[in-house]
Amino acid sequence: FVRMQFLQILSRKPGSLEALFQIAFCQKQFPYTCLSTSAWVYSKKKKGNSYEQVDQEKYKNLVHSVTSYKTSAQTPETILEEDNLLYGPPAKHRPPIKAGTKTPKNWVPLINPSKRILPVSSDSNVPMKMALQRTNRPSVTRILQQTLSPQQVFYLERWKQKMIEELGKEEFEEYTKNLLLQGELFHSALESIFLSEETAARDQAEDDVVAGYLSSVEHVLEDISEVKALESGVHHETLQYLGLVDCVAKYRGQLCVIDWKTSEKPKPFLQNTYDNPLQVTAYIGAINHDANYDFQVRCGLIVVAYKDGSPAHPHFMDPDVCSQYWNKWLLRLEEYRDKN
Repeated sequence: FVRMQFLQILSRKPGSLEALFQIAFCQKQFPYTCLSTSAWVYSKKKKGNSYEQVDQEKYKNLVHSVTSYKTSAQTPETILEEDNLLYGPPAKHRPPIKAGTKTPKNWVPLINPSKRILPVSSDSNVPMKMALQRTNRPSVTRILQQTLSPQQVFYLERWKQKMIEELGKEEFEEYTKNLLLQGELFHSALESIFLSEETAARDQAEDDVVAGYLSSVEHVLEDISEVKALESGVHHETLQYLGLVDCVAKYRGQLCVIDWKTSEKPKPFLQNTYDNPLQVTAYIGAINHDANYDFQVRCGLIVVAYKDGSPAHPHFMDPDVCSQYWNKWLLRLEEYRDKN
């Protein structure tokens, strides 16, 4: 204790510790081992067990009662009674079901079990082109437009307002008309190619409006064969809706409903095509339940073409993918009927 006081006094004077260590500090008067031993003893005295100060007799009964029971005395019934007393009876609330997990009320299969499937012949005849029936039955496009989700409506309206701010209202209307015109010309060019191949291809390649689109889908056309229908109307006889199919043909050996799309932005993934898979699946179901078609389709193909000639993105939909979108389409169809 005396040595520690002496060190404290020295530390208060500037330069005193420096002078102290310049002399033989570690001599008999202040051995190093004494300092380290004193610190160890001091720290040991400060360390103590706080549990030693607990009144063991006071909490003896409590400890015994807790450790003597291996299981809780409560049962599910007593817990429920206690919850009812504290919080009242539980509310009968069902968690919301995601749209993807819902089941349509009136489910109709995508493949018609009562329809005979004829083998697709390689002897290509003229592709079918059924006229679209003008009745009060809704079209696939109309159903999808009137059942857009609030999020889809929000983004569509925001895009529209942004384009109007940049172009002006009149120029925006002209812009949308040109987009529709380009799509129609592109579809007409493809139809001509499938009907008269090389001659039509040369003629359409000279048209600047569709030249880029045709160049974009050139690698996809190489995988298409045995065209069965072009710009043909379809009618689902059970669900009572209509549609106009772009093309029905084989893509890499699989008979598909093919939908040609144009885009200014790349769409490398199927989810980038928004409601297009629902549209294709709706057409597949309509063909399979339309007596005018003596075949059934199980697959779909969405081809996104680009005006600058960039390679188009073909999105193939196998039977499993089509089945998933068929379920979503039936839900949208039910939503449309509820609204109307």
